[in-house]
Amino acid sequence: MTVLTDLPAPVAGTPATGAARQVWRRLRTRPSALTAASVLVLLVLLALAAPLLAALTGQDPHTYHDDLVDSARGGVPYGAFGGIGAEHWLGVEPGTGRDLFVRLLYGARISLLVAVGATAVQVLVGLLVGLAAGLGNRWADAVLGRVTDVFLALPFLVLAIALTAVVPRDFPRPLLLILVIGLLGWAGTSRIVRAQTLTLKSLDFVAASRLAGSGARRTARRELLPSLAAPVITYAAILVPTNIVVEASLSFLGVGVTPPTPSWGQMLSTAQTWFRADPAYVLLPAGLLFVTVLAFTVLGDAVRTALDPREAGRLTVGTRKARPKERSA
Repeated sequence: MTVLTDLPAPVAGTPATGAARQVWRRLRTRPSALTAASVLVLLVLLALAAPLLAALTGQDPHTYHDDLVDSARGGVPYGAFGGIGAEHWLGVEPGTGRDLFVRLLYGARISLLVAVGATAVQVLVGLLVGLAAGLGNRWADAVLGRVTDVFLALPFLVLAIALTAVVPRDFPRPLLLILVIGLLGWAGTSRIVRAQTLTLKSLDFVAASRLAGSGARRTARRELLPSLAAPVITYAAILVPTNIVVEASLSFLGVGVTPPTPSWGQMLSTAQTWFRADPAYVLLPAGLLFVTVLAFTVLGDAVRTALDPREAGRLTVGTRKARPKERSA
């Protein structure tokens, strides 16, 4: 997995409330960030309300409707656009007749749960290892650095496929995906946290804390963690869409979420045999996956820019306010 280096620089001594207001002001000036956030909020609300919407439509994600598919044509849904109608808002699944709208909603729950859960594990493990390497002695830093290098060099997808394939099927698959993706993908966060910790160690406020008798844990909790919030949050916002794609890839390959639990990747895996007979069955989960990943990516880039204290200086370069000064000079 890639390690990003263009992250916000650590800032010391900024009050949390004032920093949050400043970040919000910067985000409000970016229409793309507001649009991406609105899309994600809507998607999360729809996923949370999946049982209510399923009850509203009178459908559920597991009930088969054999009368809605044409067995003579191999299970192609009756009607245009995959059987769209008043009872089935987005049509039905080929071969089974299950309601596609409800399955997409429940699939969104799995994709978002796995992505956010795996990101939380990656950030937690990476934060602990990075802080230990940055604050530890030379030998601790060397050992943890080599361990991090090993995890960065591991073939992530191959190992994830192997681990998910050998675990018994009765183990909860969403939890398994969270643990596998999280425990294999923490090395990038660790590298970033270590680099920022080494930078912060040389600053006066951290040195003053150490001279005042604070131990490594107290210094990390009270001095380093607030300053590490910006780069960690930025990297976490970029990890979420990556983990959505990883979960979809594993489900597509048949080692992720197992039927009958719906997942976007699993739906794409079964849709590859229906893309000519029922294109909507392919386009709907693929389109939702694309929109979700794009929204998270745009929002992550906006958060990176908003958390970067140097961005305000960059924005003033070449503006109209600066031009009269240039003319007078």
